[in-house]
Amino acid sequence: MAIEWRPNDPDFSLSGQLLVASRHLADPNFFRTVVLILEQQEGTLGVVLNRPTAVAIADVVPDWIELAAQPAVIFQGGPVERTAAIGLARPDGPFDSEQSWFTLSITEAGQELGIVNLSAQPSDLVGVVRDLRIYSGYAGWSAGQLESEIQAGGWLVLDHAGFDPLTSDPATLWNQASSAAASGQGVRAIDGPTVENN
Repeated sequence: MAIEWRPNDPDFSLSGQLLVASRHLADPNFFRTVVLILEQQEGTLGVVLNRPTAVAIADVVPDWIELAAQPAVIFQGGPVERTAAIGLARPDGPFDSEQSWFTLSITEAGQELGIVNLSAQPSDLVGVVRDLRIYSGYAGWSAGQLESEIQAGGWLVLDHAGFDPLTSDPATLWNQASSAAASGQGVRAIDGPTVENN
Protein backbone atom coordinates (compact mmCIF):
# COMPACT_ATOMS: atom_id res chain seq x y z
CA MET A 1 0.00 0.00 0.00
CA ALA A 2 1.49 3.33 -1.02
CA ILE A 3 1.42 6.36 1.19
CA GLU A 4 1.91 9.91 0.10
CA TRP A 5 4.65 11.81 1.88
CA ARG A 6 3.59 15.39 2.55
CA PRO A 7 6.58 17.31 3.93
CA ASN A 8 4.71 20.60 4.16
CA ASP A 9 1.70 19.21 6.01
CA PRO A 10 2.21 19.83 9.76
CA ASP A 11 -0.33 17.13 10.63
CA PHE A 12 1.41 14.39 8.66
CA SER A 13 3.74 12.04 10.52
CA LEU A 14 5.89 9.15 9.38
CA SER A 15 5.33 7.36 12.71
CA GLY A 16 4.53 3.70 12.12
CA GLN A 17 5.85 3.75 8.55
CA LEU A 18 8.82 1.93 7.05
CA LEU A 19 11.90 3.55 5.59
CA VAL A 20 13.62 1.42 2.98
CA ALA A 21 17.20 2.35 2.18
CA SER A 22 17.62 2.97 -1.53
CA ARG A 23 20.44 1.33 -3.42
CA HIS A 24 22.04 4.77 -3.58
CA LEU A 25 22.21 5.41 0.17
CA ALA A 26 25.95 5.46 0.86
CA ASP A 27 25.88 5.55 4.68
CA PRO A 28 27.18 2.12 5.83
CA ASN A 29 25.05 2.37 8.97
CA PHE A 30 21.97 2.00 6.77
CA PHE A 31 23.11 -0.10 3.79
CA ARG A 32 20.13 -2.24 2.72
CA THR A 33 18.21 -1.55 5.88
CA VAL A 34 14.52 -1.27 6.68
CA VAL A 35 13.70 1.13 9.52
CA LEU A 36 10.44 1.30 11.45
CA ILE A 37 9.68 4.89 12.49
CA LEU A 38 8.56 4.86 16.13
CA GLU A 39 8.19 8.57 16.71
CA GLN A 40 8.33 11.80 14.75
CA GLN A 41 8.08 15.09 16.60
CA GLU A 42 10.91 17.64 16.59
CA GLY A 43 13.17 14.89 15.28
CA THR A 44 12.59 11.30 14.19
CA LEU A 45 13.35 8.04 16.00
CA GLY A 46 13.23 4.52 14.62
CA VAL A 47 14.85 1.09 14.73
CA VAL A 48 16.54 -0.93 12.01
CA LEU A 49 14.49 -4.12 11.61
CA ASN A 50 16.81 -6.33 9.61
CA ARG A 51 20.18 -6.40 11.41
CA PRO A 52 20.27 -9.40 13.76
CA THR A 53 23.48 -9.87 15.71
CA ALA A 54 25.04 -13.12 16.89
CA VAL A 55 24.28 -12.22 20.52
CA ALA A 56 21.59 -14.47 21.97
CA ILE A 57 18.96 -12.92 24.24
CA ALA A 58 19.48 -15.91 26.53
CA ASP A 59 23.11 -14.87 27.01
CA VAL A 60 22.51 -11.22 27.96
CA VAL A 61 18.95 -10.87 29.26
CA PRO A 62 17.82 -14.44 29.93
CA ASP A 63 14.72 -13.39 31.86
CA TRP A 64 13.17 -12.14 28.59
CA ILE A 65 13.70 -15.33 26.57
CA GLU A 66 10.20 -16.69 27.25
CA LEU A 67 8.66 -13.70 25.45
CA ALA A 68 11.22 -13.45 22.62
CA ALA A 69 10.46 -13.66 18.91
CA GLN A 70 12.57 -15.88 16.68
CA PRO A 71 15.41 -15.51 15.98
CA ALA A 72 15.96 -14.91 19.70
CA VAL A 73 18.96 -12.62 19.31
CA ILE A 74 19.66 -8.95 19.93
CA PHE A 75 19.17 -6.77 16.84
CA GLN A 76 21.30 -3.75 15.99
CA GLY A 77 18.66 -1.02 16.06
CA GLY A 78 20.84 1.75 14.71
CA PRO A 79 24.02 3.73 15.17
CA VAL A 80 22.81 5.96 18.02
CA GLU A 81 23.39 4.95 21.68
CA ARG A 82 24.18 1.31 21.02
CA THR A 83 24.23 0.60 24.74
CA ALA A 84 20.56 1.61 24.98
CA ALA A 85 17.93 -1.09 24.48
CA ILE A 86 14.49 -0.78 22.89
CA GLY A 87 11.94 -3.56 23.02
CA LEU A 88 9.17 -4.06 20.46
CA ALA A 89 6.40 -6.64 20.81
CA ARG A 90 2.90 -7.56 19.83
CA PRO A 91 0.07 -7.51 22.35
CA ASP A 92 -0.89 -10.95 23.63
CA GLY A 93 -4.66 -10.55 23.75
CA PRO A 94 -6.70 -7.35 24.11
CA PHE A 95 -4.55 -4.27 24.72
CA ASP A 96 -4.98 -2.68 28.14
CA SER A 97 -4.13 1.03 27.94
CA GLU A 98 -4.14 1.24 31.76
CA GLN A 99 -0.95 -0.79 32.15
CA SER A 100 2.30 1.17 31.95
CA TRP A 101 4.81 -1.37 30.62
CA PHE A 102 3.65 -1.53 27.01
CA THR A 103 2.64 1.32 24.68
CA LEU A 104 1.23 0.77 21.19
CA SER A 105 2.98 2.45 18.26
CA ILE A 106 0.93 0.76 15.52
CA THR A 107 -2.73 0.45 16.43
CA GLU A 108 -4.35 -1.00 13.28
CA ALA A 109 -6.34 -4.13 14.10
CA GLY A 110 -4.35 -7.27 13.46
CA GLN A 111 -1.08 -5.36 13.08
CA GLU A 112 -0.64 -3.92 16.56
CA LEU A 113 2.94 -3.37 17.65
CA GLY A 114 4.31 -1.46 20.59
CA ILE A 115 7.25 -0.46 22.74
CA VAL A 116 8.01 -2.54 25.82
CA ASN A 117 9.48 -0.88 28.91
CA LEU A 118 12.45 -3.19 29.48
CA SER A 119 12.82 -2.05 33.09
CA ALA A 120 9.69 -4.08 33.82
CA GLN A 121 9.83 -7.54 35.29
CA PRO A 122 9.32 -9.96 32.38
CA SER A 123 6.88 -11.94 34.53
CA ASP A 124 4.63 -8.84 34.63
CA LEU A 125 4.32 -8.97 30.83
CA VAL A 126 3.47 -12.66 30.41
CA GLY A 127 0.02 -12.64 28.82
CA VAL A 128 0.44 -8.93 27.95
CA VAL A 129 2.98 -9.14 25.10
CA ARG A 130 4.44 -11.76 22.78
CA ASP A 131 7.08 -11.84 20.03
CA LEU A 132 9.42 -9.49 21.85
CA ARG A 133 12.41 -8.23 19.92
CA ILE A 134 15.21 -6.29 21.61
CA TYR A 135 17.21 -3.69 19.69
CA SER A 136 20.57 -2.30 20.69
CA GLY A 137 20.65 1.38 19.77
CA TYR A 138 18.35 3.25 17.45
CA ALA A 139 18.24 5.43 14.36
CA GLY A 140 17.71 9.13 14.92
CA TRP A 141 17.40 12.25 12.81
CA SER A 142 17.24 15.88 13.84
CA ALA A 143 14.33 18.07 12.71
CA GLY A 144 14.22 18.20 8.91
CA GLN A 145 17.17 15.85 8.40
CA LEU A 146 15.17 12.76 7.42
CA GLU A 147 12.89 14.78 5.14
CA SER A 148 15.99 16.05 3.31
CA GLU A 149 17.33 12.51 2.93
CA ILE A 150 13.98 11.34 1.52
CA GLN A 151 13.88 14.22 -0.96
CA ALA A 152 17.45 13.38 -2.03
CA GLY A 153 16.33 9.83 -2.87
CA GLY A 154 18.12 8.08 0.00
CA TRP A 155 14.99 6.50 1.43
CA LEU A 156 11.73 5.07 0.16
CA VAL A 157 8.71 5.30 2.45
CA LEU A 158 6.25 2.42 2.64
CA ASP A 159 3.19 1.78 4.71
CA HIS A 160 3.93 -0.98 7.24
CA ALA A 161 0.85 -2.92 6.06
CA GLY A 162 1.88 -6.08 4.27
CA PHE A 163 5.20 -6.37 6.11
CA ASP A 164 5.96 -8.12 9.38
CA PRO A 165 8.39 -5.94 11.34
CA LEU A 166 9.12 -8.91 13.63
CA THR A 167 9.56 -11.46 10.86
CA SER A 168 11.46 -14.62 11.72
CA ASP A 169 13.39 -14.16 8.45
CA PRO A 170 14.72 -10.58 8.71
CA ALA A 171 17.34 -11.18 6.00
CA THR A 172 14.57 -11.06 3.36
CA LEU A 173 12.89 -7.88 4.60
CA TRP A 174 14.91 -5.39 2.52
CA ASN A 175 14.39 -7.37 -0.70
CA GLN A 176 10.64 -7.64 -0.03
CA ALA A 177 10.29 -3.94 0.72
CA SER A 178 12.44 -2.90 -2.24
CA SER A 179 10.43 -5.09 -4.59
CA ALA A 180 7.19 -3.61 -3.25
CA ALA A 181 8.50 -0.10 -3.82
CA ALA A 182 9.68 -0.94 -7.35
CA SER A 183 6.25 -2.33 -8.19
CA GLY A 184 4.52 0.93 -7.35
CA GLN A 185 4.37 1.07 -3.59
CA GLY A 186 6.97 3.82 -3.31
CA VAL A 187 6.27 7.40 -2.38
CA ARG A 188 6.17 10.44 -4.57
CA ALA A 189 7.47 13.32 -2.49
CA ILE A 190 5.36 16.43 -2.96
CA ASP A 191 7.59 19.45 -3.53
CA GLY A 192 10.45 17.08 -4.20
CA PRO A 193 11.65 14.45 -6.67
CA THR A 194 9.94 11.16 -7.28
CA VAL A 195 11.56 8.48 -5.14
CA GLU A 196 9.61 5.46 -6.35
CA ASN A 197 12.42 3.55 -7.99
CA ASN A 198 14.98 1.90 -5.83
